[in-house]
Amino acid sequence: MTDLPLRTWNDLVIPAPGAYHLDTEHMRLGFNATHMMISAVRGEFRSGRAGVVIGADPLESTATASLDAASIDTDNPERDGHLRSGDFLDADAHPTIDFRSTGIAWPSVQPDPMLSWARLRRHDPDRAALPTVRTVPRFQLFGNLTIRGTTRPVMLDVEYGGARRDVYGRDIFGFSASTQINREDYGLLWNVVLEAGGVLVAKTVRLELAGEFIRSDGITTRG
Repeated sequence: MTDLPLRTWNDLVIPAPGAYHLDTEHMRLGFNATHMMISAVRGEFRSGRAGVVIGADPLESTATASLDAASIDTDNPERDGHLRSGDFLDADAHPTIDFRSTGIAWPSVQPDPMLSWARLRRHDPDRAALPTVRTVPRFQLFGNLTIRGTTRPVMLDVEYGGARRDVYGRDIFGFSASTQINREDYGLLWNVVLEAGGVLVAKTVRLELAGEFIRSDGITTRG
C-alpha cells in the first residue's frame, strides 16, 4: 500500500489510482417507491457488491455494481416474497441487478449562495471581484442498469464524501448516489388500480446507494 494514498484534484482530496471495492460493513443499497399514491415504502438489498477503478484522470474512472435480487428487504416478509416473484424482480430467473458505468461528468463549480449573499450584504467594491462559486464534490455517473434481463441507460447523481486512511491502515473513500427509474421500463408491470383513482404501486422508483470503498490491493488484517 502506498504511503501517499491521497492526492489533490481541482481542490478536492481524492484517492490514488487503483482498484477499490465496496465495504459491506458500511453500505446502504436502498430504494423507495410510493404506495397507494400517498406514502413511501423504503427497502434495501441486503446483499451486493461493487467496485471502482480510480483512474489517473478521475474522470476516466469506472464503476460496476451487482445487487442480489433475492436479498430485497422491506421489513414485510409477505411483500418481500411478492417483490421476488415473477410479478416484479423474478429473482429465480434473474438473480442479480447489475450496473456498469459508461462515463463521468463533473460540473466543476457551482454558485455558492452564501458567498453571493455575503458580497451583496457588505456592498464592498473591493469584494466585487471575489468569486461566488466553489468546487463541489458532486459528479454525474452514467451507465447501463440491468433489471430482469432488460438494460437501460441511467444517470446517477453522486456526492463524493472524501478520502482518507482509516484506523486499520486501509485507504478508503465515501460516497452517496441516487437516481430515479421507471420500473415499467424494466418489465416490472404489476399493479392494481385503486377505486378512488390512481394505482397501488408507483411507476417511479428512487434508488439510493451509499457507503465506503476500500482499496482492494491494500487490505490489512483487523486487530
